[in-house]
Formats: sequence, C-alpha cells, structure tokens
Amino acid sequence: MKAVVCRELGPPECLRLESFASRPLEPGQVRVTVRAGGINFPDILMVAGQYQLKPELPFTPGVEAAGEVTEIARGVDDTAIGDRVIVRMRHGAYADEVVVAPSQLTPLPSNFDFAEGATFLAAHGTAHHALVDRGHLQPAEVLLVHGAGGGVGLAAVEIGKLLGATVIAAASSEQKLAIAKSKGADHLVLYAREPFRDAVKRVTDGRGADVVFDPVGGEVFENSLRCIAFGARVLVVGFTGGIGLARTNLLLIKGASLLGVRAGEASRRNPDIGAARIGALLQWAEAGKIRPHISHRLPLEDCAKAMRLLIDRKAIGRVALITR
Repeated sequence: MKAVVCRELGPPECLRLESFASRPLEPGQVRVTVRAGGINFPDILMVAGQYQLKPELPFTPGVEAAGEVTEIARGVDDTAIGDRVIVRMRHGAYADEVVVAPSQLTPLPSNFDFAEGATFLAAHGTAHHALVDRGHLQPAEVLLVHGAGGGVGLAAVEIGKLLGATVIAAASSEQKLAIAKSKGADHLVLYAREPFRDAVKRVTDGRGADVVFDPVGGEVFENSLRCIAFGARVLVVGFTGGIGLARTNLLLIKGASLLGVRAGEASRRNPDIGAARIGALLQWAEAGKIRPHISHRLPLEDCAKAMRLLIDRKAIGRVALITR
C-alpha cells in the first residue's frame, strides 16, 4: 500500500508518499481500497501541529475517503465485499487502502462518484450540525454564510436553503459567488466590493442576520457582530482568517448567542446526533438535493499541491485526491 506520511510538523511540503506492507486484519475489521480522499483544512492544521488533535509522529493525515470494501475479517456481519463506502477517520485517509471498523463506514450515495463521496460528510456534516443542532435555523430566517466559496461554506448555503432560510453568501471572488448562487444563495456579497455588514443591513432593511455561519474568523467574525438581528446565533465554525475577538457588548445589546461548532466531537459524545445527521444527509444526497462541488482532483502524490489550493484560497468548494 501507499500512504502520505507526516514525519515532522510543518508545511504541506514536508509530507512524503511512502510504501508499506498491507496491514493484516484483526477480528471485527474491514479493508477498504481507497479510490479518493478529501482535503480538509483541519488536515493542514494537523500537519502543522496547530490542530486540537495531535497524533503521534509519524502519522498519515486525512479524515475522509471513499472506496470499495475488499476484505472482511471474522466478526463482521453487516458489511460485504464490494460495498461502495465513505470512510470516516480522525486521520489516516491519505492512502490507497485503509483498515477500519465497520462503524466508520457509510454507504456511498448511489448518484455520487468516489471523489464526491470522499468530500461529502466532513463539510456537509459540519454545516448540518452547525445549522440544525447548534443554530436551530428556522424557515424564513436570514442566514449569513461567510467563506461561501469554500467546501463547508457551500455546504451551508445548500443546507440553509433546504431548511427554508434566506441565504446571504459572502465570498472573495465573483467565481466563488457564482457557484454559491448555483447552490441556492439568494443574495451575493463580494468582500472587496462592499463592506459585508453594510450589505447585510441593506438586504435586510437594517434588521440584520438571524444566524451567522463563520468558518473564517478574524475581522470577519468581529464585523459580523455588527450586522446581526436581535436574538441572533453566531456560529464559530473555524478560523482560516485568524482568531476573532468577541465584543461582548454587541452580543449583550442584541441578546445574541455565540456558539462553537465541533461536529465530530459532538458525534463522539452523542452518537445519536451523528447518526441522525448522516441519515438526513444521505436522504438529501440520494434525492439529488445536495452534492459537493469539487474544483480540483489531483493524484495522491500531489497532496501538498492540493493542500496549497486551500491555503491560497484557489479552491472553490472541495479538493479531492485520486488514488487509483
């Protein structure tokens, strides 16, 4: 087998593709031949040693993949050889095969290819947890989505529309906004053209957004507090633009709630939440209502280039590694 290995913490360029003997199965495990892996921003942070989960060196990054079940050990009853599956991992997905427990597998939607499967659950799962479990987004509310050209941002646009919200998508380029519009965004805000807090107030006749979905942080987070409605919920999803500072007086005046979003940890602490989330996402996917937008598909050996697409904000939606 081949896998991307991190032997020292640092930039993506420190990663190397290495060959290993296939790992033997233990009872209760399955082997999946990986066809594609998804690039996520937490992978980049993990390689840099800046993520909350810090695997022991050396390790293989990657939290999601998709492929086919090719071997089953004794003690596995609900999985069959040939099953097309999505694999959920805390790390280890940048490889051409993985050994996992059946509980880490999700059926691949029948209308998805492997790259779409490998870029589905992390982003859409985060967006669903944020908007449904944390933000309690209601029909007819106004949802402001920052970073709407990214993978998790586009997922939030899609899910926000399915939940009946009016979606304001904010992004850094016209091309990204065009994709957000195709995913259902009602209003588009180009950061460089107009201060987004002015745009939100204009669109909402001064009322502000009911829910803010923020994977960016930094000044974006701070200015979001100046364009929220009374009773708003501000969802802290990430900090690709730096750590934001909360003006507590703004939260107080608007009776607003500031909510952290950790979809994976929430599922580990309450598996029922994770099961309900995956069930809803699979139902929408099979119905053709949601689908990852993949702007780049690169071979496994180009994982550093793939990560750079996210770091340099050149990706729209998701980036997939193709292994076979």
